[in-house]
Amino acid sequence: MTIRACDLGGTRLKIGVVRDGIVLAQTVEPANSKQGLAPQLPVLKAAWLRLLGELKLTWRDCAGIGVAFPSLIDADTGRVLAQYGKFADAMGLDLRAWAKDELGLPLAIENDARMALIGEWRAGAGRGVDDLVMMTIGTGLGVGVLIQGRLLRGKHGQAGVLGGHTTVRYGGRECNCGNVGCAEAEASTAFLCELAACLPEWDHSSLRRLATLNYALAVNLIHAYDPEMVILGGGIMASAEVILPAVRAHVARHAHTPWGKVRVVAGELGDRAALLAGEWLVQEQFPNTR
Repeated sequence: MTIRACDLGGTRLKIGVVRDGIVLAQTVEPANSKQGLAPQLPVLKAAWLRLLGELKLTWRDCAGIGVAFPSLIDADTGRVLAQYGKFADAMGLDLRAWAKDELGLPLAIENDARMALIGEWRAGAGRGVDDLVMMTIGTGLGVGVLIQGRLLRGKHGQAGVLGGHTTVRYGGRECNCGNVGCAEAEASTAFLCELAACLPEWDHSSLRRLATLNYALAVNLIHAYDPEMVILGGGIMASAEVILPAVRAHVARHAHTPWGKVRVVAGELGDRAALLAGEWLVQEQFPNTR
């Protein structure tokens, strides 16, 4: 199966063509997420056409579209259910109708953290492990959960993915979600940049304190979902050589797992993780597609 795939982040649009577990070609475009998603749809279309041209493929060679999106998703209808400061107009868009009318293809869409998890499970750091939690730490803080080989979604599409909106600091900052003291509001890279810019007392001890909030979140997720492995991904993993040992040490000290030790590893696929998951998603949501 050949599909078009995209991972719509707050900063970058990662766009690719995937076949049989391989990203054949990919490119990156600015997300301009504050401007909304509608202005970016022609950008996606043009990028896919360009990549297909480079591969000497046509739209007829593609079976569907897999989209990773930074929000809650209704997997049955393909509708975006909420907005968290990125692509605010997406709730009013019918992306499946756009894909059918403009590209002649079925469109499957899922939360971006779940997609990163599926990519790592099928082709990356989580291969062979069916009980996983993944934390993606970037401009937001996403979480995906796999339990006994099944993606955790829940009745309303929000099970597992709101891990970044777990309260880690009572009385802390107000989050885009409406809660106070969320991990995302306290320790995502967007918050780190804001804090560094506005607080003259910013120093390494402040950075360590904020990093500790992410370590605490990892323990919370272990207690909630009983994984065998925690995968860390996102832009913050550019400093993996510092972060991984610290998270492993914190988890070893504080996670209550009488059965044994949870492995904490870095994601292997980077920007390709959610793109690769697009193939699995198209097959899941449109099982008759070939």
